[in-house]
Amino acid sequence: MIWVAATLIAAVAQTGRNAAQAGLTGRIGTIGATAVRFIFGLPFAALALLVLSPFVSLPRLDATVLGWAALGAGAQIAATAFMLLTMRGQSFGVATALMKTEPVTLALIGALILSEPLGPARLGAIGLATLGVVLASGATWSRVAMRPVLTGVAAGALFGLSAIGFRGALLALPEGGFFLRALSVLVLTLALQSAVMLLWLALADRPALRGIRGEWRISLTAGALGAFASLFWFIGFALTPAANVRTLALVEVVFAQMVSGRLFRESTGRLQLAGMALIILGVGWLLAVAA
Repeated sequence: MIWVAATLIAAVAQTGRNAAQAGLTGRIGTIGATAVRFIFGLPFAALALLVLSPFVSLPRLDATVLGWAALGAGAQIAATAFMLLTMRGQSFGVATALMKTEPVTLALIGALILSEPLGPARLGAIGLATLGVVLASGATWSRVAMRPVLTGVAAGALFGLSAIGFRGALLALPEGGFFLRALSVLVLTLALQSAVMLLWLALADRPALRGIRGEWRISLTAGALGAFASLFWFIGFALTPAANVRTLALVEVVFAQMVSGRLFRESTGRLQLAGMALIILGVGWLLAVAA
């Protein structure tokens, strides 16, 4: 059950990265804040692979791996932009909840594209945990604007599509253990994303590029946390269907509520606590099915 530990580590790191990245949006814009996680994450991932390379034989990257990685990279760029737009329109906890509808669409996409198993028990666990997310958000949904709801759900669906791309790339690698394959695909993905974002910023958003340089300290933190989180996401994807990883990752909503309470001074009510309990029950059910 290495994937369980990897997913929990990734969820904690991602909560910290989201909090750091959310603060950048107002200062350098949505596109600039989106680019930070890739541009500043790449050096950390590349350095780790460089340190490891003298001791292992690196996997060969072919066109199939590149195609899957490009799908995941592109979908993740779009998902991150939608995520930051949602965070501007709603509280941190609500935005996280909206995006965490991802496992439902991910399970369906995974079954169609990668022929991953999809049974009633697994769907039930995913559905229960997702219902918990909706309750844990603490939102009065009649007062939530439609635009943040749409951008949040779109972010979740795109994050799901990116997970499918990354898992496809990991499965397409012909050799290497799960850690080496995860790190190799991570470096490839971040390189693609950094190239796209730098080109876009240079051509269309020079102020954001200058803003990134000015905010390099917090950007460095967000990049490091992003690369660390992504590595452990990829380890999970290498070992089990992506929907299992993303459903277990719904515990991030609990972490997000903690962050909301401490950093953004948002209270936690009874309905939110009930939602967190459903998340835990759904995750426990999933682990029992996956065992």
